Amino acid sequence: METRDENLQDAIRAMAEADCLADNNDVEAALDTLAKSITERLGDRNPLVYTVMNGGLVFAGRLLPKLNFPLEVAYLHASRYGHALNGTMLDWRVRPTQDLRGRTVLILDDILDEGWTMQAILEFLAKEGATEVLSAVLVHKVHERKARQGMRADFTGLDVVDRFVFGCGMDYKGYWRNAPGIYALKGH
Repeated sequence: METRDENLQDAIRAMAEADCLADNNDVEAALDTLAKSITERLGDRNPLVYTVMNGGLVFAGRLLPKLNFPLEVAYLHASRYGHALNGTMLDWRVRPTQDLRGRTVLILDDILDEGWTMQAILEFLAKEGATEVLSAVLVHKVHERKARQGMRADFTGLDVVDRFVFGCGMDYKGYWRNAPGIYALKGH
């Protein structure tokens, strides 16, 4: 088991060797495009916007100020039990607390990789009575291992190759969520 100091040193090395897939300017352009699309679709809907912790925190912090319409913001924290499940069993660390009946809900998360957790969150919110549940991610990882064929978020900032990525909310061993760009781990 690695110590905290070993993880820190590994994280420093990882960033030094990483490939930059999208720099801060690319991310800002993607955020501007996302904000425009979300505003066009939800600007008159009084949406409830949930950020998925911890990954969605940086994305939400950068996106929300670009949404120039009234909305409510909350957060949730959930992870899926194990990798073999069909995505319906969530480990809720923080459940949604607002009344969802009749609401349009937008989920913000950092990345759509396989999508099992996102799918389970969307299904849960719909069962709780939301009229419409949409998703927005900064990064869509391009591969065929999605929870369902052709799965995509309703709003996507950037498509990236199928590599281990970090930055803009995504972490490497708990580090670099704060990196302003999106980086791929060398050799992965």
